[in-house]
Amino acid sequence: QVQLVESGGGLAQPGGSLRLSCAISGTISRNDRMGWFRQAPGMQREMVAVISSGGNTNYADSVKGRFTISKDNAKNTAYLQMNNLKLEDTAVYYCNADLLYLNSAGEYVAWNAWGQGTLVTVSS
Repeated sequence: QVQLVESGGGLAQPGGSLRLSCAISGTISRNDRMGWFRQAPGMQREMVAVISSGGNTNYADSVKGRFTISKDNAKNTAYLQMNNLKLEDTAVYYCNADLLYLNSAGEYVAWNAWGQGTLVTVSS
């Protein structure tokens, strides 16, 4: 069973740092893109950062210069390094990935997968 497993959320003070990890568990054939989204209470889910299979990155304006997305292809794991955290970064952070895997019927399946979410709280 293919799934995204997130870790690294928690409590940080303003100006502090946290590092999120998202590992793809299970066997996949291809991973085209991974990214992080977040959803604050009462708000819509928004893109935070994405990274392509070739390493190209894109960031929301609100996190540029503070957050860095990276990926270890050998480990099928993406990371989000969050520095200089602000109160408004408080949200549930979700990992997202475009995957291709072989199912039990021997068929290739393209799947836009989501992680379970990890809570990041920035508070003094």
